[in-house]
Amino acid sequence: MKLSFHMPTKVIAEKECVRNNAEIFNIGKKAIIVTGKRSAKENGALDDVIWALRKNGVEYVIFDRVMSNPMVECVYEGAETAMEEEVDFVIAIGGGSPMDAAKAIALLAVSDIDKKDLFGGNIGNRALPMIHIPTTAGTGSEVTPYSILTNHEKQTKTSIGAPCLFPEYALLDVKYMKSLGVKTTVNTAVDSLSHSVEGMMSARSNPMSDVIAREAVRLIAQEFESLESGNFTEECRERLLYASMLGGVVISQTKTTAVHAMGYSLTYFKGIDHGRANGLLLGEFTEFTEKYAPEKIRGILSCMGMESVEEFKGALKRILGEGEGFTREELEMYADIAENTGGVKNSFKRPTRDEILEIYIKSLL
Repeated sequence: MKLSFHMPTKVIAEKECVRNNAEIFNIGKKAIIVTGKRSAKENGALDDVIWALRKNGVEYVIFDRVMSNPMVECVYEGAETAMEEEVDFVIAIGGGSPMDAAKAIALLAVSDIDKKDLFGGNIGNRALPMIHIPTTAGTGSEVTPYSILTNHEKQTKTSIGAPCLFPEYALLDVKYMKSLGVKTTVNTAVDSLSHSVEGMMSARSNPMSDVIAREAVRLIAQEFESLESGNFTEECRERLLYASMLGGVVISQTKTTAVHAMGYSLTYFKGIDHGRANGLLLGEFTEFTEKYAPEKIRGILSCMGMESVEEFKGALKRILGEGEGFTREELEMYADIAENTGGVKNSFKRPTRDEILEIYIKSLL
């Protein structure tokens, strides 16, 4: 067996984990808190972080200008703030967008990388240390070495990645999800599900990542009824938060597949939430992969207590509801964009451009 597995992030999952582990926030003299405008204030996460910083006598500045699907301009602005304020570590609070932005800010604050070179792959391996506090259960970004940013030049979303982008700490507290809306809860849970399912359909999958992925899929499948009904107990949200982190561990090893690569166009051109976009495509891509790796798909289905891909597709449709409208011309363009992306190339069976278009058509028309 040939195996490599690197996971340097320390995960702490418990109620009141920020206040109970305040000493963690003493990793520097001044922090930049990267977040959005509202949610971190409303769910109490920002108050907890400020309490922990003050307890340690650590100064801070707040950068709360992160939008959904953060743009390159946003992270360069954040990095400029970090340099001007002379911060020496980064705290991310929020869902995938603030966590992705925080990683890019941590990188750019200590690296001289021109905007035109950011997606070129030569970003070095130096960044400010980070603490991540997720407030949704979907991206798992708190345990990955990737930052996903909107790339207008290629009209999609593009990943930058390096070992230095692994956060030092991930603090998981389900209390920050108590007021999370049904739509966001569903979309992020489907994103999390796609991470673990894609991890098992990745060309980079390995025995360790598959073990973790199977557990994450099993946990999320237990909540399919809750995701359909929109009724979430604290225990349900706790399982989803844990499964999301596990999914992040999976893709930190395997990366994602054509599902993500194809879903980015739905988000870029149609404004469809990232997790929902993945979910709309996941069933058909699973069926495509089944033709070439039936044993892999049987393993995925067994984690959900299902016997067929049709059963899986039915569950996704009940959770996501009716899809948005598309034209064939739009899907042709999306297939052209996705064809040569890293996610497509990372699939266990790499689909051709025509196969990508067929998956789009079956999923969306």
